[in-house]
Amino acid sequence: MRASRRQILTLLLAGPIGLAPLPARAAGTAAAELAPTPACTDAAERTRAQSEGPYFTPQSPLKRDFAADSPGGTRITAAGFVLDTVCRPQPGALVELWHADADGRYDNDGFRLRGHQFTDAEGRWAFDTIVPGRYVRRTPHFHAKVQRRGGPILTTQIYFPGEPANARDRMFDERLLLAVSDVRGGRIGRFDFVMGARG
Repeated sequence: MRASRRQILTLLLAGPIGLAPLPARAAGTAAAELAPTPACTDAAERTRAQSEGPYFTPQSPLKRDFAADSPGGTRITAAGFVLDTVCRPQPGALVELWHADADGRYDNDGFRLRGHQFTDAEGRWAFDTIVPGRYVRRTPHFHAKVQRRGGPILTTQIYFPGEPANARDRMFDERLLLAVSDVRGGRIGRFDFVMGARG
C-alpha cells in the first residue's frame, strides 16, 4: 500500500536535514524515498542558473497553494530545502515559483500559478500545485527565483524526469530534475536549491 501524499509531505517537511535520502515511513505503508536533488555533499555543486523566460511577473503574492488555480491539473507537491554549499539550511530565504497551466498557458494578467514564500527555520519550502503542460519547443517545467537573506537572486528552471519532450528542449538540463514519487492522492517532487556565496 502506498503512503499518502500528506504522510510523505509531513515527513519530508518535519524530517531532519541529512546527506542521505529522506525516508518517508508511515505505519502499515511501504517506505518511499525522496533522494536529494542535487545530492548535498561537503562541496555541493551550486544549483545551475537558467533564464526566467518571457513570462515572469514581479510582485507575486505570498502563496503556497497553487492547485486551486487549476483544479483540472495533475496535483503535485513541489518541496525541498534551500542550502548553502556546505549543507547548511538557509532560513528565511525567498522561494518564488511560477509555471504554465496543464494546457501550457501562463497567466500573464494575474497571479494564477504564481507566488512566493519564505523558508522555515530548517530551510524548508513547499508548494501545492499541478504538473505544467508542454508548449511550443518547451518541455514541462517550473520557473523559480531563490534569494538567501541579503544575497543575490538565483533564477532557474526545474524539470520533470521521464518527459519525452526533455530531449527536444534546448534548455533542458538533467542537473535540474525534480526527484518525483507517485503517491496516493498525487505526486511529490523534491528539489534542493544549493546556493553559493554569490547566488
